[in-house]
Amino acid sequence: MSSSCSGLSRVLVAVATALVSASSSCPQAWGPPGVQYGQPGRPMTLCCPGVTAGAPVSWFRDGETRLLQGPDSGLGHELVLARADSADEGTYICRTLDGAVGMVTLQLGYPPARPVVSCRAADYENFSCTWSPSQVSGLPTRYLTSYRKKTVPGADGQRMSPSTGPWPCLQDPPGAACCVVRGAEFWSQYRINVTEVNPLGASTRLLDVSLQSILRPDPPQGLRVESVPGYPRRLRASWTYPASWPRQPHFLLKFRLQYRPMQHPAWSMVEPAGLEEVITDAVAGLPHAVRVSARDFLDAGTWSAWSPEAWGTPSTGPLPKEITAESQPHTQLVEEPPADSPAPPRPSLLPDPQPLVHRDPLEQVAVIASLGIFSLLGLAVGALALGLWLRLRPDGKDGPPKPGFLAPMIPVDKLPGAPNL
Repeated sequence: MSSSCSGLSRVLVAVATALVSASSSCPQAWGPPGVQYGQPGRPMTLCCPGVTAGAPVSWFRDGETRLLQGPDSGLGHELVLARADSADEGTYICRTLDGAVGMVTLQLGYPPARPVVSCRAADYENFSCTWSPSQVSGLPTRYLTSYRKKTVPGADGQRMSPSTGPWPCLQDPPGAACCVVRGAEFWSQYRINVTEVNPLGASTRLLDVSLQSILRPDPPQGLRVESVPGYPRRLRASWTYPASWPRQPHFLLKFRLQYRPMQHPAWSMVEPAGLEEVITDAVAGLPHAVRVSARDFLDAGTWSAWSPEAWGTPSTGPLPKEITAESQPHTQLVEEPPADSPAPPRPSLLPDPQPLVHRDPLEQVAVIASLGIFSLLGLAVGALALGLWLRLRPDGKDGPPKPGFLAPMIPVDKLPGAPNL
């Protein structure tokens, strides 16, 4: 009984679906109302909006009286174009037998292709992705954006674990060709999903990125170029970190600076150690263009774009009086202390019993270690020589002593068997 009821219910659902589809109006794709979309060179079927499916209608082009298709065509409320082209674009009028009028506009275009996506991180906490269509579709288009974070299971894992997420990549403002991921992890990898959608379909681009590989800071800010008074070949340049870069001790920037005289095509470049640099080979009397660029101090990512150029001209005047006065020797006047004040201690003329030691502690440790090593080597060589001597020296108990250079001399007349003269 239950099986027959379930079968009957399925039949009723199918019949209801057929009735709804038969009585429904033309399917409306997203976009402006009353607009239908197609692809050039493909068959195209227009349907009269607001008319029951199958009801006979007459079709006209807007502004023309020529009948395109009559009510006796057998196609009901639809108009079939065998091969649509640009000449078929425009507005069509459909009229029922009872005088009801509908209007539909045909717009031709192409399905979406995979978009071109690129990502960039201006700091080590956030990154943004931008995209552009790889081909122009000619149709209303929108983009769906999301991202996943990919994690490595451990040192023993040889492949990436399943991604976590996805989360929406927020487009700010909505509809912009850019989305931003905030609070990213510097050592993590992410998969970006950008899907281009138009009334004829959808196409997706997946892009795997790591924050350290796409890091590219903004250009330095506040570049200033000043002359150095009294030095006709010097310029002092100073700048600040970009405002988008958080100042943390573990994530610093390094810089490079380029400069050139006016009307000179080639740039000279130096890599400053801080936030300023003194140019010492400027051309006297000529304005100089200066610009700076930044990069992560551990060489992650790439160099930033160059900052806007700043201009400066070396000084042409003499040294300031203050500098001239400071460069001349002068005597320092010592004020006599008041009579009632205690006399200041006089410097001792005796030599300091503890001489000053200017050696670096590491250098002292290295010297002591070297002395110890040489001492050990000397002891080892001495022990080896002593062992060889003890092993090779003659032993008097094993046999008669061999005559040598130091053998005792015995008179000839005392030798046994010698003739007595």
